[in-house]
Amino acid sequence: MADTFLDRIKLTWDLSAEDIKNRVDSLIKTVRDVYDKVGNLKENELTYENTIQAMTNNDSYYSVQRNMLDFPQHVSAKKEIREASTEADKKLSEFDVEMSMRQDVFDNLVAFQSKTDVSKLKPEAKRYLEKLIKLGRRNGLHLAKDIQDQIKAMKKRASDIAIDFNKNINDENTVLEFTEKELDGVPADVIKRFEKTSDGKCKVTLQYPDYFPVMKKCRNPETRRQMEFAFNSRCKEANTKIMEELVEIRHKKSQLLDFPTHAAFILDMRMAKKAESVATFLKDLSQKLRPLQDKELKRFLQYKEEECKELGIEFDGKINYWDMRYYMTIAEEREYSIDHNKLKEYFPLDHVTTGLLNIYQELLGLKFKEVENPPVWHEDVQMFTVIDVATDQFMGHFFLDLFPREGKFSHAACFGLQPGCLEPDGSRQSAAAAMVANFTKPTSDQPSLLTHDDVETFFHEFGHVMHDILGQTDFTYFSGTRVERDFVEAPSQMLENWVWEKESLSRMSKHYKDGSAIPDELMDKLVKARNANAGVFNQRQILLGTFDQTIHTKDKADTQSIYAEISKDVLQIPATPNTNMCAAFGHLADGYDAQYYGYLWSEVYCMDMFHSRFKKEGIMNPKVGMDYRKYILQPGGSMDAIDMLKKFLGREPSQESFLISKGLQA
Repeated sequence: MADTFLDRIKLTWDLSAEDIKNRVDSLIKTVRDVYDKVGNLKENELTYENTIQAMTNNDSYYSVQRNMLDFPQHVSAKKEIREASTEADKKLSEFDVEMSMRQDVFDNLVAFQSKTDVSKLKPEAKRYLEKLIKLGRRNGLHLAKDIQDQIKAMKKRASDIAIDFNKNINDENTVLEFTEKELDGVPADVIKRFEKTSDGKCKVTLQYPDYFPVMKKCRNPETRRQMEFAFNSRCKEANTKIMEELVEIRHKKSQLLDFPTHAAFILDMRMAKKAESVATFLKDLSQKLRPLQDKELKRFLQYKEEECKELGIEFDGKINYWDMRYYMTIAEEREYSIDHNKLKEYFPLDHVTTGLLNIYQELLGLKFKEVENPPVWHEDVQMFTVIDVATDQFMGHFFLDLFPREGKFSHAACFGLQPGCLEPDGSRQSAAAAMVANFTKPTSDQPSLLTHDDVETFFHEFGHVMHDILGQTDFTYFSGTRVERDFVEAPSQMLENWVWEKESLSRMSKHYKDGSAIPDELMDKLVKARNANAGVFNQRQILLGTFDQTIHTKDKADTQSIYAEISKDVLQIPATPNTNMCAAFGHLADGYDAQYYGYLWSEVYCMDMFHSRFKKEGIMNPKVGMDYRKYILQPGGSMDAIDMLKKFLGREPSQESFLISKGLQA
């Protein structure tokens, strides 16, 4: 036990559907009691211990218990558990809304603030009190009761239907059938993996390990067209309705709270502060990228014309959605001579994992140890302990759940499961986080092989895991990745740079057959190819960010036509008629609403951090790694991101490295 520290983890994954249901009711009762106690205090009875301390102790307890009940919806192999977990999430989300609208608790927090010399509170406690009061105001608790009731009803409805939106995506199980001839160009190992029908056709799902190889490599445009149409029609009927209702609810709620739009409401709590700043940032970047994008699209058209002649197919003179990834891949292969299928052979998952974990350990002064026979939710899952090398202090646990299975969360993400914070008795609760992904499973004659994109995803999501584990805050509210949403991606994006550097790449790659290193020539080409298709790739990110901002600055939105219009304008590729990509755009129902711009926004900071410190002083320099841990990861959300950045950089942040990284002049 001492070695594995399993006594420090409060999570259990063997709950039945009935257990989940019962625990939800019990948890709601326990937490409501805490709110009742705080809310029932008279003004002269208010103390730090019975208000602030009581609230933060409750945050810690509730966070762990809730994660145990609502995380299984994303990972359990049993449908009844996933359904019970989804229902638990709904019930608890409704309860969250109810507790966030507690007038009595809000009034007592305001009263405590006015009677207390807050300058004498610890900085984190003062920040926590200010945040709770600001959140109360953002929930309308300073407004009349009838308006509060409207806000509460809207929040409950939005929460319920957002859960349905993501459940619909997770449950999506469309299968298309193609002959091997129709899949001409798709790598043999991918074809081999596909399940076969009785008449020998390949069964192709819309999950990433099936979808992307077909879209990138299949020479048959009709096959790609069918795949893209199905992919961008996922959950179209149900989820288009849900998303458009969410837009209306969000707008009405924001107006009741005296914000002109939902985007204005959201950005009030972000680094960007105003919708105008985001619009300017996206528009300026789009204009700067336009010449690069035009050049790329022109090349794609040349390649398409050549291939149409070769295949005897009519050339339609345009790049369609089902052409985009295919010709991006061809451009990369021809212009940089990179064969991604060949490159994949140098990234067997086991070796990548070992190399990646070693890099993180060395850089951040940590030691990871795998737990044997771990208590986990599925046999595929690995569990590790994290120890600080300098002090031998136990920091937390992380889980790796890397392969697809039916009903599982379909993207890659980090889930914080147990926040690192102080316990009621002053001791430290260790953190726990899970990385969930969908990498290709090994077969009888071949290990799991990752594309370079997969390796980048692994590095990125594991960066979030480290942020969760290494945050050393007193309060759950600020633990780990709980920073401003338009900064949260920066620490992980910064770490993606390691998969583009020879020194680190050579440590996590070897040929799966003979153990040989990536040849220098291939390595050089890969590093040079980082900016391949940068114009089109980044315009797609701008399209998604602009779409998100556009629908969230309106009172109602026809998402399909708005997306089509912006796609034509920004990406210069028309959306396929009768599709609606937005219906499976999970971010917009999962906490990224009016915030998708944050991926590009935070890249400004990530590139500044990387080039100003790591690239200059050494990418494996342990001093820079420890500074990064101390100034960026350790504070969690206990201070503003801009202040963390200034401490790490020793100056104000700059856009220069970001623009250069996109192949643009600063």
